[in-house]
Amino acid sequence: MEEVNEPILEYNQLDPGGYYNYADYLRWQFEERVELIKGKLLKMSPGPNLRHQETSGNLYFNIKGCFINHPCRLYYAPFDVRLPVQDIKRKRDSTVVQPDLCIICDLAKLDDKGCNGAPDLVVEILSPGNTKHDMHTKFWLYEESGVKEYWMIQPNDRNVLVYSLKDGKYIGLPPFSEGDIIESPLFPEMQIAVSDVFQNVK
Repeated sequence: MEEVNEPILEYNQLDPGGYYNYADYLRWQFEERVELIKGKLLKMSPGPNLRHQETSGNLYFNIKGCFINHPCRLYYAPFDVRLPVQDIKRKRDSTVVQPDLCIICDLAKLDDKGCNGAPDLVVEILSPGNTKHDMHTKFWLYEESGVKEYWMIQPNDRNVLVYSLKDGKYIGLPPFSEGDIIESPLFPEMQIAVSDVFQNVK
């Protein structure tokens, strides 16, 4: 009989249709990147493409510059975020995501495994393999868990969608495109040119 704490070394040892919790997630030691959405396993793209990497690097550089000597912290993937949402079995530890970037101001949420709670701001960079996941599944997850601001970056269209949480629902700002300055409702001091986000992105 398999030991409860035995590590899982191969992705194919898991049941894609099964339900898992955070304790299960901690046992997974395979190479594939996965997220846990309300207990359900979701396999992530094998690895970010060049466009994704360039965009992520640009964003990190520009956001980091706005947060020098700031009490909030900026993190980038891979970085586990355990969201406070309920799954079908009423377990509160069964959603683990890896946002491309996130800003956390309540440092009590940080531990040696990542963030236990909703970040203040989350950034996801869309790519052909994850567009539906980030625009729908994660949108509702971040809204439900109380992420105050959600940015969706669209390298193909070279624009940025910003959603701000108001009374538990996301309100979308007009899209930011080439020539615009992205303005964060949550962090007014953070103003980033769209052209800087997509610099050298082909």
